[in-house]
Amino acid sequence: MSTGARLGTVAAASGTATAVRLHGPGDLRAVAEPVPVPAAGTSLVRVTALGICGSDLHWFCEGGIGETRLAGRPLVVGHEFAGVIEGGPRHGQRVAVDPAIPCHTCPSCREGWANLCPQVLFAGYDALDGGLRELLTWPDELLHPLPDELSDADGAMLEPLGVALHALDLGHLRVNGSVAVIGCGPIGLLLVQLARLAGAGTVVAVDPLSHRTAAALRHGADHALTPAQAGTDAWSTLVGRGVDVAFEVAGNDDAIALALLATRPGGRAVLVGIPDDDRISFPAGLARRKGLTLALSRRMNHVYPRVIDLVRRGRVDVASMVTERFGLADAHLAFESAARRDGLKVLIEPAR
Repeated sequence: MSTGARLGTVAAASGTATAVRLHGPGDLRAVAEPVPVPAAGTSLVRVTALGICGSDLHWFCEGGIGETRLAGRPLVVGHEFAGVIEGGPRHGQRVAVDPAIPCHTCPSCREGWANLCPQVLFAGYDALDGGLRELLTWPDELLHPLPDELSDADGAMLEPLGVALHALDLGHLRVNGSVAVIGCGPIGLLLVQLARLAGAGTVVAVDPLSHRTAAALRHGADHALTPAQAGTDAWSTLVGRGVDVAFEVAGNDDAIALALLATRPGGRAVLVGIPDDDRISFPAGLARRKGLTLALSRRMNHVYPRVIDLVRRGRVDVASMVTERFGLADAHLAFESAARRDGLKVLIEPAR
């Protein structure tokens, strides 16, 4: 199914709205653009909160992600966002936006793996503009109502929570099993919470930044180590033969090697991080001798109802992840702050 068929042909309405476009590495520019008109099956959404993801930082710092680069047109990045519907039968409804638009017709979609759809369109990626703007149109089926208990910022955090939940599903964690989380940015910290909620007996978090290891302990980790502290002796002391499941959420070879080191023979390692150069390597002998199962996680798959319920019921804390907030006019400062990794989640609120 074509992009036009999934989003509809967008006509220009009267008036303009601000969008922030990435022209190259570190080159964000605010522009006034015509307000789009929603086609059949879509709604106009005013963005109220947008989180900056690690993959957004790839675009900002490198001008691309993996093998996909900026090509021919500046891009509106951003895929973690919430908003309010303007006009139509759902006018005024606060919503979380699922950023992935699958084709619904390919074998992967029909088999229930829409996140693996080869024709998927994704907000802020390649040719599809994302949420770093005031107004956009989006398919109605991907606009999930936010209950009153959730703030707009909570709504923006549902996408990284969904990524963490999908990764946890791939981990096949057993009740009272042991877990390592390698990389404690927001997704890693959400995995710490989810692992504990899913019945993990022991959770070990690893990150080089002290404010992140402290956050991991606050969110339920039993132990928090720096990479320098996480050698073989540490794992044998803390969890005997190693953890049942290791989640790598840092996106570099050292983190992958550490995840394999941490995992027990016959265990499972889930690779969630995205490397800078679209290449990974790992000690094959170690993985082979242990007979490890490696699972690579791609985004998420049909989890919005689950994550909304987890936050609504207070079972997962997403609010404390937000450590900085900026307005749309200060988007460049927001991205620079996120790239320094001084805090946890940096949020852009267009109306601020």
